[in-house]
Amino acid sequence: MSAVMVFAPVPQLTVTIEEADAGPELHVHPGGQGVWQARMCAGLGADVTLCAAVGGEIGDAVAALLDHEDIEVRTVRRASGTGWYVHDRRDGSRDTVAEFAGAPLGRHDLDELYSTALAEGLRADVSILSGPAAPEVVPAEVYRRLAADLGKHGGAVVADLSGDHLTAVLEGGVAFLKVSHEELIDAGRADDDSDESLIRAAHELRDQGARSVLISRADRPGIALVEDEALLVDLPALQVVDHRGAGDSMTAGVATVLARGGDLREALRTGAAAGALNVTRHGLGTGRHEAITELAGRVRLRTADGS
Repeated sequence: MSAVMVFAPVPQLTVTIEEADAGPELHVHPGGQGVWQARMCAGLGADVTLCAAVGGEIGDAVAALLDHEDIEVRTVRRASGTGWYVHDRRDGSRDTVAEFAGAPLGRHDLDELYSTALAEGLRADVSILSGPAAPEVVPAEVYRRLAADLGKHGGAVVADLSGDHLTAVLEGGVAFLKVSHEELIDAGRADDDSDESLIRAAHELRDQGARSVLISRADRPGIALVEDEALLVDLPALQVVDHRGAGDSMTAGVATVLARGGDLREALRTGAAAGALNVTRHGLGTGRHEAITELAGRVRLRTADGS
């Protein structure tokens, strides 16, 4: 079985209120980008190990809930509290009641988590580096070091980051980078969401340290750079229930295929299918394997010149 390590430094406790026929329902889960990516990788058949730091009463709850996921968990006890959020979805939208990204990780916490993630990443076929809920919670330098150390010893690193964390991981070097067009525009890496602007940004990202790049673009075709070829990635059109988590599922799909030795085009199709299916569901990082496999056959990759 393919092995994937997910670096999820600061998972969160997610509390969601939804309206059901019998009245309000409360849903409590472990969450955060890395947790959602790990969940999708496991659903696609990978042997997943998630490395995270948890602390405080909320951290105890997150650790207990992670035990019910179909993944191996390596937790480091941290001195400060784990993050959380409460969302109200009773009217069909997602309204934030309250949220806390988590306290910044201390030096000792970071040292222990880094050692744990490095050991697990060296044993894995692919390592996913996921971001924190807020940039100040984990120093960007941690991502540069981890990408560099894993890559230096033969590990394949997949990253899904933004801002300073993206810049840092590029300096370390990654095999595959997934980023959204909004993040590139916000960071000044792209002028707009046109094909030309995003293809130019993808080439610059490769020059800065990403061997292959996938830029997600909401309901428009994604942009992929595989070696020197720019591709448009046409996703299957499906009815949207919740757009959140689509990019994380896309990253997980790519990582899972690469971990089992698949080529980049197969990885792009599977990632696109996983992202497309996730928007049809309320659960983030979820989707049945057989549905993703079927949808992957409907993903179209075409060169940027239209052929």
